[in-house]
Parts: sequence; C-alpha cells; structure tokens
Amino acid sequence: MRIPAHSVCTAIREDIVSGVFERGSRLTEEVLARRYGVSRVPVREALRTLESEGFVVTRRHAGACVAEPTEQEAADLLEVRMLLEPLGAARAAQRRSDAHLKVLRGLVRLGQERARRGEGEDLRSLGGWFHETLAQASGSPGLIALLTQLRRKTAWMYAVEQPARPVDSWAEHGAIVDAVARGDAERARALAVQHAERAVAAHRLRRTDRAGGRMAGRGRVSTSQHGVNIASARH
Repeated sequence: MRIPAHSVCTAIREDIVSGVFERGSRLTEEVLARRYGVSRVPVREALRTLESEGFVVTRRHAGACVAEPTEQEAADLLEVRMLLEPLGAARAAQRRSDAHLKVLRGLVRLGQERARRGEGEDLRSLGGWFHETLAQASGSPGLIALLTQLRRKTAWMYAVEQPARPVDSWAEHGAIVDAVARGDAERARALAVQHAERAVAAHRLRRTDRAGGRMAGRGRVSTSQHGVNIASARH
C-alpha cells in the first residue's frame, strides 16, 4: 500500500514541532524514508510541502534542513495569529452551523468542568480543539488553513504556560460561544481580541541551547523506524 505524501508530511511536521528534529538539522530523504517506513517519493513531496509552510528550508550543499526562525519572525507570527483569530470568531458568528455550535458548547462545558477540577493536561487538549472548531465554524477554507498553520507554527516556536486561573479562561471561551450563538459578530470579535491579548502573555519563546545546538529540554532525533499511521493515510 502506498502511503500518501500528506500522511508522511504530517508525521515529519509533528516531529519538527515536538522537537524531535532540531532546528537547523538536515533532513535527508534516505533517513526519513527509513524512519517512517516509506519510499523516498512521498518523503520528497512532503519536504516540498513543509518548505512552502516554512518548517523546512533548502540550503546549498546541505539540502533540506529544519528552518531556524528568528525572534522577530516568531513575534510576527504571534501578532498575525492575534489578528486572524478574532476575524475567525466574527465569521463564525455569521456562518456557524448548528453542529459547530453544539461542539463548541460541549467543549466549553467540558473545559469548565476540567478547570474546576484542576486537570491541566486535559485543558490543553480541549483548548486546542476549541480554537480549531471555532476556526472551522468560520466557513472560510482560506482562513481555516491559515489559522491551522499558525497554530502549528506557534506550538513549534513557543511554549505556552497554563493560565493562572483556567476557570476565567474558559469563562472567556463560553462568552465567545454565546456571542457566536447569537450571531453577534462584533461582540464575538471583541471578546476574541481580549482573550488573545490575555493568552499571548502565556507564550514563552523556545530558545536554542547554543552549547548543544538544540532546543532546551529536547532530545536528539532517533533514526529508528517509526511507521506512518496507516489509519490516517486512508483519509
């Protein structure tokens, strides 16, 4: 069975974001093909996609390498995300479906319950699902794609601390959903702006360990084989 390039791309991207592949490290087709148990053809296609997304660069005499974003590039990325997420919330208020609204309300309900119990790891996942669903509810494929890429790159460049009062953070999520449910685009936008401004303070730039040439607290890449998830390849 031929594994689609998009599945290989997802696997490589996740390894870059999680720090398995260090910034500036070479990404050779042979090693990647062996690691994911695929041929070099989907690896080559995946690297081209990741280069277009800014995760990979091609260097003379070195080939494909993990990109090394500057602090200014990271700051710009976060600023763009802060501008686009409120737009997504406003569009969601105008275009959301009943199904989107049901999922958003369910996530808020779960988030508020977990926040009261202090279940931090669950909150991190729920928060990601909330913002992904809110973007999907915008009904704008271009905006959804941009926000998805921004979330991935933000996770790569920044470590995000849990809010001091997660109950308040989920109350903000609930208020945004209420505005979306009423179709109040301006209210949804304003609340999303306030939420984004508070959230940005929790972002801490991941810094490279200059002595070791890697991200602090992250290990080096293993070249052992990690087969690509076949289930995801079927979609």
